[in-house]
Amino acid sequence: MSTTILFVCHANLCRSPMAERLARQLAASQKGRIAIGSAGTHAHDGLEMHPGAAEVLRDCGVDPSGFRSRGLTLDLLDRADLVLAATREQRSYCVSLAPSTLGRAFTITQFGRLAAAIDTERLRGRDLFEAVAEVRAGFQPTPGDEDDLADPVLGTLADMASCAKRIQAALEPAIGLIAGSGSS
Repeated sequence: MSTTILFVCHANLCRSPMAERLARQLAASQKGRIAIGSAGTHAHDGLEMHPGAAEVLRDCGVDPSGFRSRGLTLDLLDRADLVLAATREQRSYCVSLAPSTLGRAFTITQFGRLAAAIDTERLRGRDLFEAVAEVRAGFQPTPGDEDDLADPVLGTLADMASCAKRIQAALEPAIGLIAGSGSS
């Protein structure tokens, strides 16, 4: 059984492409169990990844080649088992466009924090989203924009690298949890 993850940001040029490629690297050993893509709430289809994002990915040992941006559609959201947005605003946009995503849409950092709190041994045989909802109910709300990834598009290469580092830190427990869940 395969799990489909859709990463979402504004233009699908920096944050969601970095998340997509970093997640693919982390999920490489899963042999098709995890399908990964990305889109932008305001993206123009067919654009190359931001050069700074591509450079940061290469520095992480990830191949950025062949990426092309695409706009977010209802169909993409409907097909995704998990929607991970760069910001709370983009998560809200996804849920507004496809209300059925409410229980499976999170920010990237929020889902990483929840995934890190779930005991994968207790997850076996349970639905991934039931376990996430159970853990989520016990968490204190995070202050302000702590779950948002600032858009590094107009920043420095260091800003881009910092964003990629936050994404990677969130994805490590998230991909591990999904790989260990065996459910979609």
